Amino acid sequence: MKRLITFDDFIETYTKLKQRGLSFISSKFNINKIERAKTAFNHENIQAANWWIIPKVKERWHELITGDKDLGIEKFTVDKFLKDKQNLKMLSLGSGDCSSELAFAEHSIFEEIICTDIADKPFIKAKQIAKDNEWHHIKFRIQDANKLSQLKTKFDIIYFKASLHHFTEIESLLGHQIKQLLKPEGFLIINEYAGPTRLQFPKEQISAINKALKLIPKPLRKRYKLNVYKNKVYGPGLIRMILADPSECVDSASIIPALRKNYSTVYEAGYGGNILALTLKDIAHHFMDLNDEKTNILNQLFEYEDNYLKKHPSDHIFGIYKPNTI
Repeated sequence: MKRLITFDDFIETYTKLKQRGLSFISSKFNINKIERAKTAFNHENIQAANWWIIPKVKERWHELITGDKDLGIEKFTVDKFLKDKQNLKMLSLGSGDCSSELAFAEHSIFEEIICTDIADKPFIKAKQIAKDNEWHHIKFRIQDANKLSQLKTKFDIIYFKASLHHFTEIESLLGHQIKQLLKPEGFLIINEYAGPTRLQFPKEQISAINKALKLIPKPLRKRYKLNVYKNKVYGPGLIRMILADPSECVDSASIIPALRKNYSTVYEAGYGGNILALTLKDIAHHFMDLNDEKTNILNQLFEYEDNYLKKHPSDHIFGIYKPNTI
């Protein structure tokens, strides 16, 4: 069921106003979709309280993906799937702050890692890290990744980290454009949200999220930088989604079907988010420094999501794939 506007939209707008100011809100009325999308990423030092900032949540991801809470996906991928290879060329599309790409750059098996993004500010820190480590093989390009025809090189790896869900026409992208850029024996690697398009979660999922929210005591439901409490989740409305970032989850529901049709799975692991992402949004800051009570609450939330995932596909997946050959 699609929702045009919800109470969560008003809370989100007010939160962004407090965090980023009126100029940021007004930028969302730019008629140029690319420029509106840039405003979501082209910023520095913006603090927020989303599920991905919680260390214990990150440990959960590692556990579900690699089997070890202390083993990141980059080292896991290199050690398990790439250790016998050398002189690899990787293209990362929509790289953001390049934190994952920099982790890959630590490994000598890469000859070249090209990071691309439409926003320039996230590259500033990454460029300095690469310079400090004398990693000349990692490069940064400001480029609209929708214009892939400009790229002529064939790559051993094409990588999407939290960026594939920003692309339109996923079937054409994965089925044709990406295949043309990948070597026949190359890998497509994704670490992605692949759930409902435009975050239009079904009623059953919204209901489950609100039940999970009740597991959190009221003091720990006070929203970040706001003097209000999070008592219920309604889900985002379509109008705000499109205004805030026209690219956000624009065709995300097509990711899994396109993968199944065009690629063979080398490795794939879901790491949830169906419940935790919206439950912890705006209140994640309470769980940065843990005590026994907070640890117990997180463990309850993890168990609740695990039970939900037994009957539902994961909204977030990590996967390694090879293109099907005709």
